[in-house]
Amino acid sequence: MTLVDTSVWIDFFAGRSTSEVAELKRLLNEGRHVYTCGIILTEVLQGIRKDVDYRRTLTKFTDLGYVPMRRPMFLAAAEMYRSLRRRGITIRKSLDCMIAAVAIEHDLSLLHNDRDFDPMEQHCGLKVVRIDKHKA
Repeated sequence: MTLVDTSVWIDFFAGRSTSEVAELKRLLNEGRHVYTCGIILTEVLQGIRKDVDYRRTLTKFTDLGYVPMRRPMFLAAAEMYRSLRRRGITIRKSLDCMIAAVAIEHDLSLLHNDRDFDPMEQHCGLKVVRIDKHKA
């Protein structure tokens, strides 16, 4: 079960050819459980300019699993940010801590293309999808 980060969706909808996009396509084609959450949904949709593209993208998200965000996840995200900051690691967007907290809470692996998740994997228990970049 995989939570797909905004960074991968943006590349997917832009038609970019990355190993993460190839993995997302594989997951979708194989009917694997792919999830989103409110933050990812908002981040992806807010950048779409044309109404037709907005509707098409929204339709794509309708078929995905949706994980809710409850108060404890926001608190966990704040603690994750603080914990990493104490280690001298500054996460550029606190929203990424919220996404990581959702993945951890729901025991989902995160498919991403964003270096800010690396210390969350290393220090906070975030599971990520491993991709052999030489095969993609």
